[in-house]
Amino acid sequence: MKNNESIEMIIAKAQTLSEALPYIQKFNGKKVVVKYGGSAMVDENLKYNVIRDVALLKLVGMKPIIVHGGGKEISAWLKKIGKESEFVNGLRVTDEETLDVAEMVLSKVNKSLVSLMTKLGLKAVGISGKDAGLLQVKKKLSDGKDIGYVGEVTSADATILDTLLDNDFIPVIAPIGLGEEDNHGYNINADDAACAVATAVKAEKLVFLTDIEGVFVDPTDKSTLISEMDIHEAQEFIDNGVVGGGMLPKLSNCIEALKNGVSRVHMLDGRMEHCLLLEFFTEKGIGTAILKEPLF
Repeated sequence: MKNNESIEMIIAKAQTLSEALPYIQKFNGKKVVVKYGGSAMVDENLKYNVIRDVALLKLVGMKPIIVHGGGKEISAWLKKIGKESEFVNGLRVTDEETLDVAEMVLSKVNKSLVSLMTKLGLKAVGISGKDAGLLQVKKKLSDGKDIGYVGEVTSADATILDTLLDNDFIPVIAPIGLGEEDNHGYNINADDAACAVATAVKAEKLVFLTDIEGVFVDPTDKSTLISEMDIHEAQEFIDNGVVGGGMLPKLSNCIEALKNGVSRVHMLDGRMEHCLLLEFFTEKGIGTAILKEPLF
């Protein structure tokens, strides 16, 4: 009986690999941007699995780019120095001292991800939006209020990313940009940075790893998860007030990315192990996929 079960398990694995083949062919050589944040960055086991998944994407011929956050770690370090975090409409108020802490923490996170990739035999390079003029920003206001060194991306130059990708490196990007007028550093919302990067490289896919399962018609009813929606439906959700809170800016970012050249955007639950592989290589997929146009 055990031998039969073992054979069945082997056959199931072979079927899974066979199912993945057309997706591997479809995305071979394509650029994919993964916005890495939430619990998947805090839980060490999840972090390891995410990086392993990225390694597999790379090894089957894709060109992954990682854009990471670090909000929870920044808040923790600010607390250590006796400074309370302040937010306005979800944006961190960033004075000079807070910016210094943010850059320090994001650099630490950045290099830890690079180190983990190196252990898995990948060539990765950690950079920020400051490098080679990758992300130029202007001061971002919140309802007209100045909240310090918080940046809104005005332009993204993909030259450094193309150079790294062409030489078989995985770029790992921290969301810090340079002010287009004052050349000062600015903290950027990681979702915004990921959208700007995906647009700049004309990514085939932009994937957000979040702490939610996807987009729901009714957030209190898990059975209302939407597996696929097009850009027009996403805009209707916003216009009709179906989504709010943290989902509102994420969905808005998805729409902007699609309008500006990204082919598909996915919102996945980063708390689920191997969520990237399930989305990329299985017929069903998980989370919510947002498309430019309806399938039918």
